[in-house]
Amino acid sequence: MAKLVVKGAQLTCSMGTSPSSLTVLPTNMTTGDGNAAANVQDMQPMVNVAPFGMCQSPANPQVAAATAAAMGTLTPQPCIPMTAAPWTPGSTSTTIGGQAAVTDSCQLACNWGGQIQVSSAGQTDIDVD
Repeated sequence: MAKLVVKGAQLTCSMGTSPSSLTVLPTNMTTGDGNAAANVQDMQPMVNVAPFGMCQSPANPQVAAATAAAMGTLTPQPCIPMTAAPWTPGSTSTTIGGQAAVTDSCQLACNWGGQIQVSSAGQTDIDVD
């Protein structure tokens, strides 16, 4: 079974250089192990998803420009997540605030080509499907 993801969960991005954490606002009024539980719509850049250090994706316009200026040498730039679609696939049996709950097997796509994954759900007691 997958774990329910809550505020403070640790995230990684395949194009980022540092881990990040998930912020879940208390608007859904549902908690898991004392922290606000996440639903698939908790994916807003800089609100829910914090930067991952430096971005290494050549699809990121800032990275592409810096790399071109460095004569083709990959030049990472500060990460600004660009997430436009919800977490997938989401729980098949648990909803939070009318939306599928986020589990530790969900992923979030960044428009710059990175895949954001949950490395730690933020709690260890609550399993969901």
